[in-house]
Amino acid sequence: MRNRQPIGLFDSGIGGTSIWKEIHTLLPNENTIYLADSLNAPYGQRSKDEIISLCFKNIDLLIQKNCKLIVVACNTATTNAINEIREYYNSIPIIGIEPAIKPAASLTKNSKIGILATKGTISSDLFASKVKSYTNVTIYEQIGYNLVQLIETGQINSPQMIELLNSYLQPMVQKGIDTLVLGCTHYPYLKPIIETLIPKSIIIIDSGKAVAKQTKHILLESELLSDSTNIGTSTFYTNTNPEILKTFTPSDSIIEFLDF
Repeated sequence: MRNRQPIGLFDSGIGGTSIWKEIHTLLPNENTIYLADSLNAPYGQRSKDEIISLCFKNIDLLIQKNCKLIVVACNTATTNAINEIREYYNSIPIIGIEPAIKPAASLTKNSKIGILATKGTISSDLFASKVKSYTNVTIYEQIGYNLVQLIETGQINSPQMIELLNSYLQPMVQKGIDTLVLGCTHYPYLKPIIETLIPKSIIIIDSGKAVAKQTKHILLESELLSDSTNIGTSTFYTNTNPEILKTFTPSDSIIEFLDF
C-alpha cells in the first residue's frame, strides 16, 4: 500500500533532524527515512551546480527506498535547487524549506527582523527575491560561518560556538531586531545558547512546525497519509561516523552507515 511507504528527508548532515522531529511529532504513524549527507556538509559553501547534483543524488536514493514524498530538509538546498528538483521529479510530492520570513513579518512589532543563515541560502536568487517582497519590514542578514561544521562535529556547546554566535548576533541586536529567524535546519539546536546571548524580548522562529503542517496537508491532498495505527519506523542513514547522529535521534531509531 503506497500510503504506508515512508516519508523521505535529507539534509547536508544532522540539521534536518530538527525538521524530522516536528514531522514525527505531528505524524507519529508515518514511517520515515532520513539521509544525513554529512560527508558533503556544509552545502552552504558549495556552488549552485554542486548543490543541485547532491540533491539529485539524495533524492534518487530515497526514491530507490520507495519513499512516497520527499522533504528537502535543508534551507540551502531548497533555495538553490527546489525549482530544478520539482521540474525533474514531477511524479512525487516535494516539500522544500525556506527561512521563516513570513511568520516573522507577521510577529514583528517594530518591523526589524534578523536572519541567521548559511552563505548558500543568503546568496541564492530565491532568498533574495523573497526578501525583496517584504517591503514593509527591514531585514538584517547574517551568514553563520562555521556554525554547521561545529554542530556536525559535536561542538554545540564549545567556547568557539559561543564566541561565533555572539559575534553574529550582537550586530543585529544593536540594530534593534525584535524577531530572529533561524534560516538553517541545523540552527534550532543552537536555540538554548542563542537565548542566553540575546534579550528575552526577541522572538526566535524556525521553519519546523510549518514544514510538518505542510507535509500533512500534502499527504492528505495526495491521499498518501498513512492509515496505520502503529508508531512508524524511523531509519537514519549517514555517510560518516554514526555516533554524532545518534545524539540527535531517538534511542529506538535505526541508524546505519551508508556509502552514498
